[in-house]
Amino acid sequence: MDWVAQYTWVIWIVLILLFITIEMLSLEFTFLMLAIGSAIGLVSGLIGVPWWAQLLIGAAASVLLLLLVRPPLLRALRKGEDPTKSNVDALLGARGQVVQTVSGIGGQVKLANGELWTATVAADSPATSLEPGTAVRVLAIQGATAVVVPQERNS
Repeated sequence: MDWVAQYTWVIWIVLILLFITIEMLSLEFTFLMLAIGSAIGLVSGLIGVPWWAQLLIGAAASVLLLLLVRPPLLRALRKGEDPTKSNVDALLGARGQVVQTVSGIGGQVKLANGELWTATVAADSPATSLEPGTAVRVLAIQGATAVVVPQERNS
């Protein structure tokens, strides 16, 4: 135990560097809070606190930072985020029109954004096939295939 007491500062520095390195890869402030808590533990050791108390102080500081500081930081980071859906999320609910007869095994639709997609009729759809010109709505995307249902007239 004498070795631990003598070289606790080295352990703290290693932990701080490890947490900062992991934080640079994750970018979600969790390991940053742990690194700051470790720095507080290091400072407590430098002022003469025993190693077991340093551990408690560092752990308590980390937990407090995770609970009190991290959530507002994340909110501030995400405040300027673009709310526009993109990729597959933007296609869900999109409207389109059947170009080539769509059945349970295939077909083609042209979506409102101008993209041409391979499509199948949803399994729970009342229609088993959709003829060209039929208005459709995208229910899901499975790989590179749009799962569509006929568009109701009133929506």
